[in-house]
Amino acid sequence: MEPPCAHEDTGLQLQALLEGQNYGAAAGDGTRCPAVPVPRNSPAVRNCLVVAVLCFGNFINFMDWFLVPGIVLDIQKYFGLSDGKTGLLQTVFTLCYMLAAPIFGYLGDRYNRKIILGAGILFWSGVTLGSSFITESYYRIFVLSRGLVGIGTASYSTIAPTIIADLFEEGKRTTVLSIFYIFIPVGRIQRRTARHRALSISGTRRGAHETPGVPRTTKTTWCQDVGSLAKNCSFVWSSLGLTAMAFVTGALGMWVPLFLYRAQLVQGIVPPCLQESCNSSNSLIFGGITVGTGIVGVIAGAEAARRLRKMYNKADPLICATSMFISALCLYTALMVAQTSILSTFIFIAFGELFLSVNWAVVTDILLYVVTPRRQSTAIALQILLSHLLGDAGSPYLIGAISNALQAQGAPSFQSSFQSIQSSFAICAFVGAFGGAFFLLTSLYIEGDRREAERP
Repeated sequence: MEPPCAHEDTGLQLQALLEGQNYGAAAGDGTRCPAVPVPRNSPAVRNCLVVAVLCFGNFINFMDWFLVPGIVLDIQKYFGLSDGKTGLLQTVFTLCYMLAAPIFGYLGDRYNRKIILGAGILFWSGVTLGSSFITESYYRIFVLSRGLVGIGTASYSTIAPTIIADLFEEGKRTTVLSIFYIFIPVGRIQRRTARHRALSISGTRRGAHETPGVPRTTKTTWCQDVGSLAKNCSFVWSSLGLTAMAFVTGALGMWVPLFLYRAQLVQGIVPPCLQESCNSSNSLIFGGITVGTGIVGVIAGAEAARRLRKMYNKADPLICATSMFISALCLYTALMVAQTSILSTFIFIAFGELFLSVNWAVVTDILLYVVTPRRQSTAIALQILLSHLLGDAGSPYLIGAISNALQAQGAPSFQSSFQSIQSSFAICAFVGAFGGAFFLLTSLYIEGDRREAERP
């Protein structure tokens, strides 16, 4: 007779590996099964390796995304740029990123995601390497290179979350997504240079809805998919909430170091930047704050969602709404105290970023359970397009343009340059409050849309 543990479900091995528990469940006759080692080629090990590669790719992705904001003072001096032209760099990157996203979403729902992902990474890494050799006389080529990098980046942000959705069920998916999105703030810590590596994704992916090696097929057209998603109220309102998040995040990442520098000039803490390299510590400090608050926020948001949704079906959008309202209040307070206390400004910015970070994994999880699996890549692509078109594609340039216009109304001075960017920055607090309202509207429809997505 075979021992009672001979046919132990391999699903328990995956659960044990993900939850960090010893695999040794009690057998049916009351005896205790010995710990069973997980083979190297088991689905659990393979899935964890895929997630590790995707997380590393997300780290490189966001290092590149926030490369320009991290050295904004040096770029302004190197190319001799105004606030408006400086903001244009990030705007071009984001515009190309969001316009390419629907293309990759269409391909990801129909063809092999592994190949699309690998090709996109190779393209963006090659362009980034080439852009490091651009001299100060070729500002337009530098702008073009940022746009091309955005196209390559779009392939990653569109495809990677859907691969995770294929590999893990809902309970574990939230945990894995939180790990994946932790690398957004970690990637933003890069300040001076970035080392870009081309990655190749290896191994076979066996998704819940796809046979390995067989192209993804669908019976619906892209227009039909878009029409169906437009009727999904939870998807629409949560996407608008994410748009508000993107608007605020893009503006913060681009302008906070310069805002702090001008506040310090007004207070007489630092001298004017006249040398070749503007070695302000603000970018480094802000990067450290972003990493710390980002890690804590993503983990806290995922854990709060995991616990509260067991008791209340509308927990996810309400968590997002609450965090957006608190973040908006903290950011507005940071702006108001900047002229008198830099320390207080850093503290309130930290809390503002903390509550923004709470939402990253939760918003993606909302999309994955209110949208049917055959439309998930398209949904993520459309969400990227909307959130960046109305969000961080324009916010860096808009803040810079408004700052320029306000400075032109008065005589040049440290005080006027500070007040101009302070006033333009205040837009972010109001946009964040609108984001909270959008997530409240999401909570009104999320139960019905979820049931609809679960229908066969």
